[in-house]
Amino acid sequence: MKSAQPLNGRHALVTGGSRGIGFAVAQQLAGLGARITLMGRDAAALDEAAGRLSGQARVGFVRGDIAQRGQVLQAFAQAREAFGSIDILVNNAGQAESQRFDRVDEETWQRMIAVNLSGTFHCMQAALPDMLERKWGRIVNVASTAGLIGYAYVSAYCAAKHGVIGLTRALALEVARKGITVNAVCPGYTETDIVHGAVENIVNRTGVSPDQARATLAERNPQGRLVQPDEVARAVAWLCLPDAGSINGQAIPVDGGEVMAG
Repeated sequence: MKSAQPLNGRHALVTGGSRGIGFAVAQQLAGLGARITLMGRDAAALDEAAGRLSGQARVGFVRGDIAQRGQVLQAFAQAREAFGSIDILVNNAGQAESQRFDRVDEETWQRMIAVNLSGTFHCMQAALPDMLERKWGRIVNVASTAGLIGYAYVSAYCAAKHGVIGLTRALALEVARKGITVNAVCPGYTETDIVHGAVENIVNRTGVSPDQARATLAERNPQGRLVQPDEVARAVAWLCLPDAGSINGQAIPVDGGEVMAG
């Protein structure tokens, strides 16, 4: 009989873990038996989120900005001190800003790359030595359908998320024989702070109501709705299971059928 907690004894670090998809992922992994480290920038939000999970598993948090390599290394070292080697890394933290391409300034471009792409790179490099030593690991990058297709007015975000997909595939090949898998999950428009910001932006630019703005985003999904964080989290959790060892280098859309592999 298979264990009800197949990740028992594993240590999972989830970036952007205090809310939205990150918190939902942490809930799923805790339910599967993993020890959980939440990482983010807001200590109060992390503390509150860890408290909500504390009855489900051993949970801690570390504070750090994934765009700053030094902060990543320090945070990961603190996570190891608390819960041991990192077996599972979920790169969920991200940020999106909307602007017409010819108005994207250098600062915005660099910020989108730093948070969404370089931050993923920093965290992967920080976690990988533990996985190589233990000959087992799961890395799941929460990318976006924007990493698979183009979206107007978020060119820098699209470029960064396309980069995350490429990085995922490259590392997956490097570690394919080392007991480690590297995959990406690509949500469509999901009920998160990023979408709430997109709704506000549409309202401000067009004058439509918030409900109309949400409907505009939901129209991209053939199911006519926004994806829910728990739906993304369940896909992430599946990729972290021991039984998912043959799934490697994939970018899996969670979008109701908006993006289909050709």
